[in-house]
Amino acid sequence: MRILFIGDIFGRPGRLSVREHLSAFVKQRPVDLVIANAENAAGGFGLTPAIVEELFEQNIDVLTTGNHVWDKREIIEYFQSANGNPHSPARRVLRPANYPAGTPGVGMYEGRAGDVPYAVINLQGRVFLPQNDDPFRVADALLARTKANVVLVDMHAEATSEKVAMGWYLDGRATAVLGTHTHIPTADTRILPGGTAYQTDVGMTGPYDSVIGVQKELVIQRFLTNMPARWESAHGDVHFCGVYLECDESNGHATAVERIMIPGRQGASL
Repeated sequence: MRILFIGDIFGRPGRLSVREHLSAFVKQRPVDLVIANAENAAGGFGLTPAIVEELFEQNIDVLTTGNHVWDKREIIEYFQSANGNPHSPARRVLRPANYPAGTPGVGMYEGRAGDVPYAVINLQGRVFLPQNDDPFRVADALLARTKANVVLVDMHAEATSEKVAMGWYLDGRATAVLGTHTHIPTADTRILPGGTAYQTDVGMTGPYDSVIGVQKELVIQRFLTNMPARWESAHGDVHFCGVYLECDESNGHATAVERIMIPGRQGASL
């Protein structure tokens, strides 16, 4: 089974990068399942139902999120629309599974790619982020519940140590543990001894002429003055970032993994 995981889609530049590169990528290389983190897809902060539909139209199968998932309030009603409806497309949009009980939305999606069952789990770290439930024990509970051998985990966290720890904790039990949130791709792409593909941060699909997606002048001014400012998405040096991996369908173990970073169109025309 071949899986493409797209790193944090940031604002309109990131969405256009997906439109520019995803269809071309799947024409060149076989892909059975496409997953993307989209918590920053709406102007760099949050996600809306309209953008969800836009991304699904690009043949993305499952969307994950993180701590910015609630930045656009309309996503709450969208999540609630999936209650009692297992066939609702809203169930293919995840919020972190370790949010408190009763939070709208779901944290794991189980589907099929052809004849192969798979599960996608979205977790959020607790170091330097809101103190939700323990992601390690939530992962244990979800893995015990799913019957799928192919399991991909989006570990949305600030601290590299917490992401690395989750990778080792789930080694041999998940097909891949891929980190999101910090928007900077790391160079530690590998398969752990138990067969789990791992990368601390997949990186951002968005503008790198920026400070993690935001216009750099605004962020620099904030550091210089400590005064609040309204963040605006940058536009230049847009890259399509992700991880491409192959796995053995019989046991879910990764057999190959590759870091993807494709430059795209430049400038404010995006």
